[in-house]
Amino acid sequence: MEKANKRSNVELLIEHEAMTVTGVLESKEKYRKIIQASIARWVKDFQEGRIEIKSVDDLKKLIEIDLELQKDDF
Repeated sequence: MEKANKRSNVELLIEHEAMTVTGVLESKEKYRKIIQASIARWVKDFQEGRIEIKSVDDLKKLIEIDLELQKDDF
């Protein structure tokens, strides 16, 4: 009985960890979509003259965030 109990505890722990990892991956995917949309919007606004060169730092920050989110995907 004790051996079966230990096994079920291990299985529960693995299941919990899998659910946690899945949640993190789903969140990263959502954040990447937001960042990608923001980058696209920044480029469009820049092309239409609503953003001057002095604000390129915003685009750099968005790209850095996107790269950071992708870091663990390899």
